Amino acid sequence: MSVRPIRLFGDPVLRSVCAPIDEIDEGVRRLVTDLVDSVAEPGRAGVAAPQIGVGLRAFSYNVDGVIGYVLNPVLEVAGDPVPTGEGCLSVPGLWHDAIRHPWARVTGIDLSGDEIIVEGEGLLAQALQHECDHLEGMLYLDRLPKDVRRQAMREVRESDWF
Repeated sequence: MSVRPIRLFGDPVLRSVCAPIDEIDEGVRRLVTDLVDSVAEPGRAGVAAPQIGVGLRAFSYNVDGVIGYVLNPVLEVAGDPVPTGEGCLSVPGLWHDAIRHPWARVTGIDLSGDEIIVEGEGLLAQALQHECDHLEGMLYLDRLPKDVRRQAMREVRESDWF
């Protein structure tokens, strides 16, 4: 078991677009183990590879007692986007309404290279969108309305961890 430390806002890996996983090797297997172990911590709905310092397209999720992972996810969304209360392990202590779609699906692969599909509404939809954003070098702060984002950035600068 390896719970990895979460990278915080300001770390360049969080703003980098992640590379696809071309080969499932021991390094990728260890990454999945670390992602699953890291998301199993209380209060965590998702952990993306860049949040633990790895620039690959992978994330884990923990919603309604179901823990899983997806490699090379492709995101689909549906429904009119709405403000949804959201936070991020990489921006601790902040909670704001990000703009999210009410339904989402990701299609990717598992460690066997088999197709995996995860889809849902509510918290699962939000987590899928949030984690896929991380793989594109985006934070939930980027999904905030401009005036709210300005306030959030002020809160980051005033935080005790930044």
